[in-house]
Amino acid sequence: MDRFLSSAINRIDAKGRVSVPGHFRSVVQKRGFGELYGLRALDVPAMDVGGTDLLERYESRMANEDPFLQTADDMSFFVHGDGAFMKLDQDGRITVSDFIREHTGITTEVAFVGRGLFFQMWEPERLKAHGAQVRERLLKLRQRASGAAAGSTE
Repeated sequence: MDRFLSSAINRIDAKGRVSVPGHFRSVVQKRGFGELYGLRALDVPAMDVGGTDLLERYESRMANEDPFLQTADDMSFFVHGDGAFMKLDQDGRITVSDFIREHTGITTEVAFVGRGLFFQMWEPERLKAHGAQVRERLLKLRQRASGAAAGSTE
């Protein structure tokens, strides 16, 4: 499987490093990523982390913008200024830098969440609250869809 799936919580060691879950490291290896690119998520207190394809996906979108408009400048600031390359050491750990901690609120543990082509790093309690909100929104959608389907058969 070459997708980031599932979730795990790992402790940060005394040197500020955290082990990336083994199944995530195997995806990194299978996809041939020499280093990881981390970007502060725009709408949640999490880091989006993937290979250079994550960076390239944003850059290709920026290439479609008029470089003289504010949108292109804002996108560049977000992608290049709020992003950083992250090195995996030989033991599969990354350093949880101040750059990461400031945005996520991570202190002693990191929750890793697969998102298909990338994964996210969260403070575990924030992830728990976010997960509850996501499930609530999806349940409401399902209920509305079920109600609409029931109404159309009458």
